[in-house]
Amino acid sequence: MRDNASGPRPARTVRCPGCNGPSLFAPSNRYRPFCSERCKEMDLGAWASESFVLPEKEGQSDPGFEQS
Repeated sequence: MRDNASGPRPARTVRCPGCNGPSLFAPSNRYRPFCSERCKEMDLGAWASESFVLPEKEGQSDPGFEQS
């Protein structure tokens, strides 16, 4: 078992999924992994408007289910 005498890990910088800018990935950044509230809200809006979709592979639908 390792002793964690060195303390907490240093914060790291990651790429913001919204704007591709630097984002602090630490508890002090309440929007992590995003850099700001704006990027977080834009991502949420894209999901809500169904801009992000996963392609359905053929044969994954229920048999007999047809979309109109």
